[in-house]
Amino acid sequence: MNQLVEDFLQYLRHERGQAEHTQRTYAALLNKFVVWAEKQGISDWKSVEFPHLMAFLQHERERALANEPKESARRLSSESLYLEIAALRALYRFAETEKLLPANVAENLSLPRRWKRLPKALTNQEIDQLLTPETPEMPANLCDQAILELAYASGLRLAELRNARLEHLHLDAGFINVVGKGNKERVVPVGSKAVAALERYLAVGRPKLVTPRSTANVFLTRRGTAFAPVTLWLRVKQRVRRAGIPRNVTPHMLRHSFATHLLDHGADLRVIQELLGHASISTTEVYTHVAATRLRDVHRKYHPRP
Repeated sequence: MNQLVEDFLQYLRHERGQAEHTQRTYAALLNKFVVWAEKQGISDWKSVEFPHLMAFLQHERERALANEPKESARRLSSESLYLEIAALRALYRFAETEKLLPANVAENLSLPRRWKRLPKALTNQEIDQLLTPETPEMPANLCDQAILELAYASGLRLAELRNARLEHLHLDAGFINVVGKGNKERVVPVGSKAVAALERYLAVGRPKLVTPRSTANVFLTRRGTAFAPVTLWLRVKQRVRRAGIPRNVTPHMLRHSFATHLLDHGADLRVIQELLGHASISTTEVYTHVAATRLRDVHRKYHPRP
């Protein structure tokens, strides 16, 4: 069973060009089913039938969550269940296309409804608070400043910030080449404040972080290595805490703030789509709901007859 999963992951990697994070997610989700199937005495995908898939999903709905107290009533969210069903359906579609299995027994699995969550953005005051430079200047906080300024100025994803390389920067021209999901490349403008923060970091901070084993990644840890996802996430969280912002701020919220604030100031939705690297305009349209919510709140607050 593991061999088919590996073939599927190779397909995602080499033919679909899916991001490494997506590949890891599919691998983890499908491995759950493989482990469950082996406990049921199923050792081949050809032996899996539709009732087996339903039984597995029922098991997932009812099982206790890892790292939760035994008495906890929390169970798998509909979002997580959606991903597990989507992974099974994708695997079977691949196996059917490649004629690796006689039938697609997952085609009748229905996906649960996904409620669209409106992205959370920081206020202008919180952005100013977060982007206030720390003193005294040290290589690490110069790096943090450049990361935050670039994240907010250009709307980059966490992985795009981690993987940004020196050759991608064109600060004199005010833009950066970004390699996004599916290895798709896009050109994104960089604002003047972000350019200044990057130039300061590259001139004063980064040279002190570089070691013989350092890569050409723009942002380096204190050990001179490229950031791991968790490490970069924690660095942002620590900076948020030091800035005195009580909200639970994630790096992705800077991306949401970038898009929301552009839309609030009249930017075209198609332009925002291009800047964010969204394949579909429907993904970007969620920000119109954010803007509409803000308009309604402003109307209620200031209109004399709300």
